[in-house]
Amino acid sequence: MSSVVQDAKRLVVKVGSGLVTNRGQGLDLDALSRWAGQVAELRHLGREVVLVSSGAIAAGMQRLGWKKRPRALHELQAAAAVGQMGLIQLYESCFREHGLMTSQILLTHEDLADRKRYLNARSTLRTLLELGVIPIINENDTVAVDEIRFGDNDTLAALVTNLIEAEVLVILTDQAGLYDKDPRKDRTATLIAEARADDPALEAVAGGVGSHIALGGMLTKVLAAKRAARSGAHTVIASGHEDRVLLRLASGERLGTQLTAEKATLAARKQWLADHLQVRGQLVLDGGAVKALRVDRKSLLPIGVHEVSGEFERGEVVSCLDEARREIARGLVNYSAAETRRILRTPSSEIEAKLGYVDEPELIHRDNLVLL
Repeated sequence: MSSVVQDAKRLVVKVGSGLVTNRGQGLDLDALSRWAGQVAELRHLGREVVLVSSGAIAAGMQRLGWKKRPRALHELQAAAAVGQMGLIQLYESCFREHGLMTSQILLTHEDLADRKRYLNARSTLRTLLELGVIPIINENDTVAVDEIRFGDNDTLAALVTNLIEAEVLVILTDQAGLYDKDPRKDRTATLIAEARADDPALEAVAGGVGSHIALGGMLTKVLAAKRAARSGAHTVIASGHEDRVLLRLASGERLGTQLTAEKATLAARKQWLADHLQVRGQLVLDGGAVKALRVDRKSLLPIGVHEVSGEFERGEVVSCLDEARREIARGLVNYSAAETRRILRTPSSEIEAKLGYVDEPELIHRDNLVLL
């Protein structure tokens, strides 16, 4: 079986810090030039490519003379602000040698959590691709705070994959792919050549953390593949140290781990709901409500909710949990947290008696709810 990249017209490629820096010590011009060359060849073959690149903080650390990654948020933001200039400058120079224009896109979670900003980002990226421009995306570390950060560029790449409805997400790392054990600790580890992106067993085997420069280990990549699969996108996790890895994948060669999307593509609005990294509250449902959502595809009524946590307002995104506290759905709630606490376990016909008014009979309408 050939690589899923072979027939993909639109793909998102994520390269980690270790693939664009000299072992974390500043940017590697030769490496950036190689990535630009491969992406340029894909573009000339008619492929649309979005590049999600780490490296800004590592570049900033080198420019500032810092040997160790700082922990303080304001220092990380300062490093990102300094390093982002150099990162984009070098990418622009490298792509210009191939006659291609680049664009810089810095995103925060707020950009994708707000529906209007989400749609604007989607339109901008699609327009850039139509114009033949290579979008280079990174998290806006300079302004993002802990509460609204993506946390790693694997997650960001998956969200961008869903945003533009790319067919494939390619995550390039310093490992050959996903193994059944940590190959750095166990020589008997075997490469997993192919699996379903939604296979829960993958999360159990995806251990380890990144280097002192990179954030996130193989687990973030597995979770990114699971997220990308919501829009029907396949994911390939492969080594960025392989010679001409992107072009070999595009030619059909199997490299690394291929995680395939099995489920039907979510509608764009429900995909946006599912992609919310942070929700404002949680609703714990009884068994009847869980069945109504999962099996009968019905709306969520107040009578099926027996616990509320968090503080939220009408129209914000909340999680729906089963009695074992597993998240089964997300949706836009019709009542605030305070109102929901007053009407939980209440039939819809009694909402007005409890609140003095009734906005909607449903707590979450099925059109504003997505199953996970």
